Amino acid sequence: MAWGHTYVSITGSDGEGEEIPLTSFTDRRWPGILLQAGASGLDTPPFELHADSSPNLPGSMFRSARVAAREVMLPVYLYGVDRRSLKELKRKLISALNPTRGYCVLKFVEADSQVRKLYCYYKAGMEGNEAADNAGFRWIKYGIQLTAFDPYFYADDLLVAEWDLSKGKGLLRKDAGLFPIRLSRGVLAEQAIPVINPGEVEAWPVWEIRGPVRSFNFTSPEGASFGISVPAGETDVVPAGRVLTVDTRPGRKTLVDDQGKNYWPLLDASPSLWPIQPGKSSVGVRLTAGNGPASLRLTLRPRFESY
Repeated sequence: MAWGHTYVSITGSDGEGEEIPLTSFTDRRWPGILLQAGASGLDTPPFELHADSSPNLPGSMFRSARVAAREVMLPVYLYGVDRRSLKELKRKLISALNPTRGYCVLKFVEADSQVRKLYCYYKAGMEGNEAADNAGFRWIKYGIQLTAFDPYFYADDLLVAEWDLSKGKGLLRKDAGLFPIRLSRGVLAEQAIPVINPGEVEAWPVWEIRGPVRSFNFTSPEGASFGISVPAGETDVVPAGRVLTVDTRPGRKTLVDDQGKNYWPLLDASPSLWPIQPGKSSVGVRLTAGNGPASLRLTLRPRFESY
């Protein structure tokens, strides 16, 4: 009852396993796994503060702050109709949380139907304690400890915008999202495009460029940029029919087309695959289409500091 109408579940094996509800049941029968009151680590992510000290001055001087990995604790109660069903519940949960099989997806859905997902790894808490106040013949309690190396919650919906460069106008599309990215229309010769990121922190976009495209360049409001200039011989950078995917997400940072060709060596000097800041910002786009139908696609998944 402490969680009210908030739905919470956990899914293991890189999010491909069975979704295990923690605040409701798939039917009205026992056995079940219940999330109790006392969960921690689900709001503000932790910060690391960096400072310099001087032998001649009191205290220290602040230099920077960095968001650290998030530590989460979930108190759960397992109840079976008999000893066998309890052991089956334990095995299912242990198997789902095994970090050698991938990360777990912790899912929260409030009454307004907005979904937030946290990607984390099991750390400790299910070693077992058979003390009289912690376990019985048909029940047992655990304090599951999880680590989210990416400390932010993600929306369940992808925000997508597209431009058809061959027809001289942009096509704005929303894929099951509540907040569409709003972008100016027109052929993208050289434009400052307004973009809305509905999240609470920066989001890392994925750009898809469908050829023929002779050259392109993308610039952030802070001046960071990446692009590929017109090559020698004035051929198309992205040939007709090819799709170049620029993945700016941390841990990826790739420029690969649909046939596996690596475009990273072709980038102009000092490239920076930058994120899109929360709220409204302006993205500089300079893209020259070749002789044929070309298009540009932007995909973005918003991130949040809490569920």
